[in-house]
Amino acid sequence: MSAQAKAIRNIAIIAHVDHGKTTLVDALLSQSGIFRDNEAVPTCVMDSNDLERERGITILSKNTAVTYDDTRINIVDTPGHADFGGEVERVLGMVDGCLLIVDANEGPMPQTRFVLKKALEQGLRPIVFVNKIDRARVDPETAVNKVLDLFVELGADDDQCDFPYLFGSGMGGFAKPDMATESQTMKPLFDAILRHVPPPVGDENKPLQLQITTLDYSDFLGRIVIGRVHNGVIRNGQSASLIKDDGSIKRGRISKLLGFEGLQRIEIQEAGAGDLVALAGFDQVNIGETIACPDEPKALPLIKVDEPTLQMTFVVNDSPFAGKEGKFVTSRQLRDRLRKELLTNVALRVEDTDSPDRFAVSGRGELHLGILIETMRREGFEFQVTQPQVIFRTIDGTPCEPVETLVMDVPEAAVGSCIEKLGVRRGEMQNMETGNDGRTQLEFVVPSRGLIGFRGEFVRATRGEGIMSHSFFEYRPMLGEFDARRNGVLIAFEQGTATFYALKNAEGRGQFFISPGVKVYKGMIVGENNRPQDLELNVCKAKQLTNMRSAGAEELDTLQTPVQMTLERALEYIGPDEMLEVTPESIRLRKLPAKKMAKR
Repeated sequence: MSAQAKAIRNIAIIAHVDHGKTTLVDALLSQSGIFRDNEAVPTCVMDSNDLERERGITILSKNTAVTYDDTRINIVDTPGHADFGGEVERVLGMVDGCLLIVDANEGPMPQTRFVLKKALEQGLRPIVFVNKIDRARVDPETAVNKVLDLFVELGADDDQCDFPYLFGSGMGGFAKPDMATESQTMKPLFDAILRHVPPPVGDENKPLQLQITTLDYSDFLGRIVIGRVHNGVIRNGQSASLIKDDGSIKRGRISKLLGFEGLQRIEIQEAGAGDLVALAGFDQVNIGETIACPDEPKALPLIKVDEPTLQMTFVVNDSPFAGKEGKFVTSRQLRDRLRKELLTNVALRVEDTDSPDRFAVSGRGELHLGILIETMRREGFEFQVTQPQVIFRTIDGTPCEPVETLVMDVPEAAVGSCIEKLGVRRGEMQNMETGNDGRTQLEFVVPSRGLIGFRGEFVRATRGEGIMSHSFFEYRPMLGEFDARRNGVLIAFEQGTATFYALKNAEGRGQFFISPGVKVYKGMIVGENNRPQDLELNVCKAKQLTNMRSAGAEELDTLQTPVQMTLERALEYIGPDEMLEVTPESIRLRKLPAKKMAKR
């Protein structure tokens, strides 16, 4: 399957979270003829990970390929969340064009800015697809104007600003060049891809050069590397050289060469310059390294990936309930799992500490680290994590911290409260727009540390009706200290089982995170105090039985609904003297003993 045998287009699909990338790929796949007439077409076919399907987001980039009008179109579906920017940056190096999807109602959002900035830096000229035009209260033309404003703001050149755009619906399975035209298919989008995405540049007569952009693993083939053939032809079974990031060269052989066809990886015998392939045969590889001709090995420029901005410590579980719910609990198992994650998660860093039971793990944000934690607990791991801490840098002798762009869509009544809360956290308002529907869009620049724990306050301030999203903006000189302290916590006084009687008696103290019947231990956080101080409670106390009880005396007694502590909520909630205990069955908050606080 050489590049000479078939015309090729390589395109990445980029967008803000939930603007419809994966659904649009579903439509392109279903209309390209890769499924048999009697075959059930799945939805969100590119989201193969359970977490991706549950959360409705793309975490890992995915490759697929379709054939349209005798042209092979390699499509890469990328994550939209800035925490997975490591994936986005690598993918954009594989392609020659990109399809920017924008919601017809929301217009450009923070991650739209993030992924578009990366695409423009690569010199790509995006095709803009205004999605979800079949929904109520949409304004597609305004969305296009806002996209143009964003192009100009990000420094796009004249050619990039003169971008082609289409309107349509991934869910509805249609695209059209303008709002007045009727269309029932994706044909206008396929035609636009062939017309506006340039064919790949590369020379099959030059020595082989393939850049590794994604890593995978197979129990049958071992390490699998995915990348683009920049020059030359790669053949199944041939000898090749791996040029490491330090310049050293390692000889090897291509044991298996795979191409993409629809949702499958199929074995192929050769691929030419411009094509995207997967191959096995090299074990110790890193992102950005080059597989080259063994006789004339020449490296391609290394891929630069943004550094992590957030760090937390993963600790072996030593709570009183340690080892009761997980399969993997030792420091060796925890270390091996984190090291394995490094093989495929390019934006992650793992460092040993002065304790063999503690590992410093750095990532791109709370979602990035939260996905890792959730994945590990589902695999049977049991461990603890500390409060996320921002990673500071010294730039030109000045201490600097990461700053993020925050966009909020809130009811008009909550605007003042949100502005006040972000002012305390050193946020600077950049823009405010009030719509006709009684909602206001606020844009802030705020330090990353100011966003730790903010989501809970935001939900309360907007009564659950607000929408917020943020992405990394830049490093700025330290903005000084601020007080983002929450109320104190309610702490279990002893080990046992929480009772209705004890919780009911203490209900006036604050809001609980647990229900009657939940097992607790001394030092475990069971709720939030109404006051700033921490408070220890006996939540296991039972009511004394007497012979003076009347029938039905407690029938009308009820407890307030406890706060459900999800993993994301717990990560944002814990303070500097607290830890989160994570097991396959439970998420528990606990206070650090005094000796451990001193150790930190």
